[in-house]
Amino acid sequence: MKSPATTRRIIEALAGLYPGADTELHYRNAFELLVATMLSAQSTDARVNMVTPALFARYADARALAAATPAELEPQILSTGFFRQKSKALVTMAQILVRDHGGQVPADMEALTTLPGVGRKTANVVLGHALGVPGLPVDRHVLRVANRIGIAEGDDPVAVESQLCARLPEAMWTLASDVQILHGRRVCRPTNPLCEQCPVADDCLFYAALQRESRGARAPRKATATKKKTAARKTRAR
Repeated sequence: MKSPATTRRIIEALAGLYPGADTELHYRNAFELLVATMLSAQSTDARVNMVTPALFARYADARALAAATPAELEPQILSTGFFRQKSKALVTMAQILVRDHGGQVPADMEALTTLPGVGRKTANVVLGHALGVPGLPVDRHVLRVANRIGIAEGDDPVAVESQLCARLPEAMWTLASDVQILHGRRVCRPTNPLCEQCPVADDCLFYAALQRESRGARAPRKATATKKKTAARKTRAR
């Protein structure tokens, strides 16, 4: 894996490509971001952003949502997918916030991850963006980008989070996640990545491997052409 200094330089280069990088979910406070992030599971930020304005107008805080029933919530979040499971999780989450935290979102990883529907990634999103607590959410984009570049390795989100956090100052944790997510969506895509547009291509293990493959694919053709020329000369000599 890359050194801490190289990892930091790579994140800074990506930050230059995406100035003002932030989560693309729309929210005004920690409660709204928690709800939006829970809804984004198996959905897109754009879809969630279409649903949440009406949802937040109706359920402005945890107490309002805690008083709802899953059946009431389901039709409002239908388009985000898995609406039955999400409805139950959202209502129960709000009830726990009211019961155990005075209706406020706790700024604590352990407390957040005890809430239904809230895993470490969701907790890190809320901590880093809405509560001022350093957090590095690792989603499929961060996994792909970090592994391709070589600033982390493995497909375990917790392990990758730990590797990245160990190589970056706390102040860069949330930024590191945001820029890798945007890079994974726009440039370092799962298929047909736009490597020629990448500012860190020279540091990227994936790009280096592509270059080696490309050179290897050209070599046999050149060898074949040389053999043909040699055979032609021998034929003329006869």
